[in-house]
Amino acid sequence: MSKSRFIDSIAADAGISKAAAKKALDSFLSNVATDLKKGDRVSLVGFGSFSVSKRAARTGRNPQTGKEIKIAAKNVVRFKAGAELSGNVN
Repeated sequence: MSKSRFIDSIAADAGISKAAAKKALDSFLSNVATDLKKGDRVSLVGFGSFSVSKRAARTGRNPQTGKEIKIAAKNVVRFKAGAELSGNVN
């Protein structure tokens, strides 16, 4: 589902304008990103939780040349689905 379809769906379900739904979604995404950047965990009971974990530096290979390359360490976002979401999917 694209962001615009998601906004349309939120607006229809909540009975609000598309502009208000877009504002709400943008606010949600911004707040999640801000909290993750601070290192906090974002938990939505029944849906799941977002967290940040550190990926260590490692050595990889360029698939075209086979030459070894160094891959820098970085933070990655993780998502673990909640029980309710998992149950709805299965």
